[in-house]
Amino acid sequence: MAHLNLEAVDTDGAIREAAEEVAGDTRMSFLRKGAMAGGAAVSGGAILSALIPGTALAKGAPPSSFGKGDIGILNFALTLEFLERAFYEEATSKGAVKDPKTATFLKITTRDEKAHVAFLQTALGKKGVKQPKFNFHGTTGSQSTFQQTAYVLENTGVHAYLGQAGNIKDPTYLLAAASIVTIEARHAGAIGSIIGKSISPNGSFDNGLPASAILAAVAGTKFIV
Repeated sequence: MAHLNLEAVDTDGAIREAAEEVAGDTRMSFLRKGAMAGGAAVSGGAILSALIPGTALAKGAPPSSFGKGDIGILNFALTLEFLERAFYEEATSKGAVKDPKTATFLKITTRDEKAHVAFLQTALGKKGVKQPKFNFHGTTGSQSTFQQTAYVLENTGVHAYLGQAGNIKDPTYLLAAASIVTIEARHAGAIGSIIGKSISPNGSFDNGLPASAILAAVAGTKFIV
């Protein structure tokens, strides 16, 4: 998987570097290294690791600032969905996407991310976090940078949801999260196919990542103000 090229919108290299690290090379990506540094463990011990080579199902829950238990995990997910929704809405308003396939991707993904936010807000009620302010640093104003950044965000979403699967206690919440992560994976595969990147960048099995690794990667983009 090739590195991203965001020099045109990030003069100091911070966004480009963070995006490259999030996307990474399939076997030695920043997110995988972040998961190792964050203490990710292979669920199920030696048996599972033998069955699913190289796959890490993370255990690192979100910080307590998101809330306790399942509420914290849902708020963590909601924050990521806020980011994705805002990114796609801004890209739509910019009107830079002209390629028909990318335009279809943008339309459907915007619809899906809006639905994800609405669902999580309903599930959380008054316990839900508020939407942060975002600055996408020009990545939505160019079709090519939009495509590359969307690929990064969607794959990060897959890692984030999978990383929390083992932490969710309520079966209803677990099923809901599973239904969302499959859509995030479809988004990632779709944009990957459009721009000629791998539709399964981690091979035959995806790796979940702890919240600490996901939050560090997102912070590195400086998208959240």
